[in-house]
Amino acid sequence: MVSQIIELLKNEIPLEQECVVLAEDTVNGLVLVDIINGFCTVGAGNLAPRESNRQISEMINESARLARLFCEKNLPVMAFLDSHHPNKPEDPYPPHCIAGTDESNLVPALRWLENETNVTLRRKECFDGYIGSAEEDGSNVFVDWVKKNKIRTLLVVGICTDICVLDFVCSTMSAKNRGFLKPLENVVVYSHGCATFDVPLEVARNTKGALAHPQEFLHHMGLYMAKERGAKIANEVLFGAVEKV
Repeated sequence: MVSQIIELLKNEIPLEQECVVLAEDTVNGLVLVDIINGFCTVGAGNLAPRESNRQISEMINESARLARLFCEKNLPVMAFLDSHHPNKPEDPYPPHCIAGTDESNLVPALRWLENETNVTLRRKECFDGYIGSAEEDGSNVFVDWVKKNKIRTLLVVGICTDICVLDFVCSTMSAKNRGFLKPLENVVVYSHGCATFDVPLEVARNTKGALAHPQEFLHHMGLYMAKERGAKIANEVLFGAVEKV
């Protein structure tokens, strides 16, 4: 039944994906959204998967592979890490990714990024990494990162497709369209490098306060909404015309 609904959704609101070639003669930046234990490692917290999940595993593997390639080329990488203070809940979700705990740290497959000189880590207290990069003096760490590195194409991966990834992409596209992120020209969301969580209807009905969150449906919707905002959706990413990632 669920698969039939997903197919109906894809037929009614088809999502065109493309092979995106990242030019070698310009600066490409990679953003990793919340690929941390609290969202990705089985049993790591209130919002972590309860069992191994194919979509999340693929997202981690693809993101790690891209991160390796970007680091080999010494290209700029920014990783957002959801990190909340215990006394500041993020409704409607239960306490999660508390600052100072391992929940708010990168997954094991990405922990090596902490030692890379081309990588910027940004801990945030909200869904949207763009807003979460704002400082008290009015500056913005993400905006400064784009401008300092003269990034023209931004590649985005992470979790959750329909929440933190989508919010960040929407804010970034709006800022780009207003001319706040020069010289940024393109925002690309890599579909196989994104994932969301799964709460089937039957589980939600038996869990107090839970909302149904069918994974494939909302992953598709997150990508579709990002496309509507003007981002490119890639099912394949190439560097130049030779290297495939």
